[in-house]
Amino acid sequence: MEDGGRSTQWRFAAPNPTLAAAGERSIQKALLQVHACLDERGPRPVIALSHGDPSSAPSFRTAPEAEEALVAAVRSGEYNGYPTPATGLPARRAVAEYLSRDLPYMISHDDIFLTCGGSQAIETVMSVFGQAGVNILLPMPGYPKHEAHAVFHRTEVRHYGLLPERGWEVDLEAVEALADGNTVAVVITNPNNPCGSVYTYEHLAKIADMASKLGILVIADEVYGHLVYGTTPFVPMGVFGETVPVITLGAISKRWAVPGWRLGWIATCDPKGILRKTKVADSLRSFISIISGPATFLQGAIPHIIKNTNDEFYNNIVKLLKETAEICYDAIDEIKCITCPHKPEGSFFMMVKLDVSQLSDIRDDVDFCSKLAKEESVILLPGKSLGMENWLRTTFASEPPTLKQGLDRVKSFCRRHQSQAN
Repeated sequence: MEDGGRSTQWRFAAPNPTLAAAGERSIQKALLQVHACLDERGPRPVIALSHGDPSSAPSFRTAPEAEEALVAAVRSGEYNGYPTPATGLPARRAVAEYLSRDLPYMISHDDIFLTCGGSQAIETVMSVFGQAGVNILLPMPGYPKHEAHAVFHRTEVRHYGLLPERGWEVDLEAVEALADGNTVAVVITNPNNPCGSVYTYEHLAKIADMASKLGILVIADEVYGHLVYGTTPFVPMGVFGETVPVITLGAISKRWAVPGWRLGWIATCDPKGILRKTKVADSLRSFISIISGPATFLQGAIPHIIKNTNDEFYNNIVKLLKETAEICYDAIDEIKCITCPHKPEGSFFMMVKLDVSQLSDIRDDVDFCSKLAKEESVILLPGKSLGMENWLRTTFASEPPTLKQGLDRVKSFCRRHQSQAN
């Protein structure tokens, strides 16, 4: 720029190149590409089997007690100001008591950090641990936001595999091989998005022992906690807090089917106080103090949401998910070019393998999803966005008739594109 004959030398740094890398593989990017192929003027409604938001389905409407608690908090007039430590204290106590129900020890409100949903919980943890020179171990397939936030903070990401033939268990040997002196943590997701698996007590115990031997902590993403409907019960990783320090990430978004309410938490499950001695807890507290937390009326409502929600609501949601998971698994089983290696037992999702060799004009999973959207107005998520080429992720958090209709369209699409050689 010329200004009075002088050229201005701008001193701000170049944009962070890791931002582009962090967004390179994302669910949003993949879905935008697939949605671009939709014929919005088509004769049939779009059926989205691609996301984990069940709130649009009437059967998944949240508990009336939750709605009443939120309305009461707004109408009370007590939560219109800026959030303060006093505002959040009852909420943190309620979350601590809620999580302690499933643990062999009690955690306190000092162990709880409230966040704007599970996504901000991920962002906070990755911000605290993220720095050049360290690495973190993430599952493949996994939730892309873990990687995106790690990469943004210049943390090296190392992917360990999940074993589909063993119910998507963690490949423990791979984790041990990847870890070194600069590894800070291993992330596990249980119940699992995108695989629909639920880890047994025995497998979680092995993860805890391994992490303890390696001297790293476990970050447990348990946003889908208690949404299980198979033979394996949900066991929180914090059960093994005596063995290894655990940082648990959670939210009300999934169990209460309210992802738009944006209230989550970070819990330090660490009865030996290792995270306190190593100043990790202080770093979490410092970071939380400089970001915007959840809305005050949500903090005011959460104690009543947790206390008053009827068990019937929880049971009905689990029963519905069991039904829709069965519908999805059985329908996939009838499609020749798609196989599901493990019947889902938790969360809203399942991963299925796409055999493009059985299809005449489909290049890969992205091409499959793009053409499916164009021809059938059905949206699936390409596995490539999760690091798994020629896999697909589908959700079954939908009304049963809508889910059946969508899967029938997928079946018709696959028959129409089936290779003559097959």
